[in-house]
Amino acid sequence: MIPRLRFAHLPTPVEPLPRLARTLGLPRLFVKRDDQTGLAFGGNKTRKLEFLVAEAQAQNAKTLITAGAVQSNHCRQTAAAAAKFGFDCILVLAGEPPGHPSANLLLDHLLGASIVWAGKRGNRDRVLAETFEQAKDDSKQPYLVPYGGSNSTGALGYVFAMEEFLQQGVKADWIVFASSSGGTQAGLALGARLFGYQGRVLGISVDEPRGRLQVRAAGLAAETSEKFGKRIEFSPDEILVNDEYCASGYGVLTEGEREAVRLFAQIEGLLLDPVYTGRAAAGLIDLAHKGFFGKDETVLFWHTGGQPALFAEAYKDL
Repeated sequence: MIPRLRFAHLPTPVEPLPRLARTLGLPRLFVKRDDQTGLAFGGNKTRKLEFLVAEAQAQNAKTLITAGAVQSNHCRQTAAAAAKFGFDCILVLAGEPPGHPSANLLLDHLLGASIVWAGKRGNRDRVLAETFEQAKDDSKQPYLVPYGGSNSTGALGYVFAMEEFLQQGVKADWIVFASSSGGTQAGLALGARLFGYQGRVLGISVDEPRGRLQVRAAGLAAETSEKFGKRIEFSPDEILVNDEYCASGYGVLTEGEREAVRLFAQIEGLLLDPVYTGRAAAGLIDLAHKGFFGKDETVLFWHTGGQPALFAEAYKDL
């Protein structure tokens, strides 16, 4: 039995997007609403935290420590999980403290997390390691939640998410979603193998080169498979990644993200975030316009959440 705390609002709904499908020239378009997982505005990390927090409890941890960007959805959900289950929480954030916390950062403070500022993004891993060691020295019994929740424990969330989706009875030829730290994609890839999904799983890279993300997700899927018994190997080529939309850099808005956020909002009343789902949706829109999807193929957009970032000062020009 794999340890799990069941606090996400599951199953998340699958909804048709008929007006957007017509606009994009697709025969059928659906959305899987993982923005509705329920933990402090929800998002995909909540599924991962069901397993990660269970592991932290099993190890008698007292403090959850993780890292991310200033507007990290992962950090916001980790802080919420810590509050819900009685852990202290330390977040190591790249950047400098703003004058007026907004959006996810405001929520981090509200949820009681302690913030350690790492300065430049390249310093984050070093500061995270130092923060973790200091917490051990201070007898805070820390548990390190990996970046993005993306290790073999966290990836379990999306192995079982694939099983959940298949049980909902919607036939999709393509699943399209935002991919970055690799845990969501690794879990979906393994879930597809274990539970017999016959379509294709396409990650739109938010910030990583295609080859690097493929290698990471393939290795993580194989590592995660060991929790179910015999190891299942994945080749990087089995992990479908499109990195054509991330050249501007992490969190840097282009007209593609702006168009996607507006289009989903104004045609379907569906809110995306500027960084992850906005970029993935921009990729989906562009691919649809290019005729990438077959004329009779059904596409499912897996909404991984993140809407609090809409209220960040950095994205006020949406």
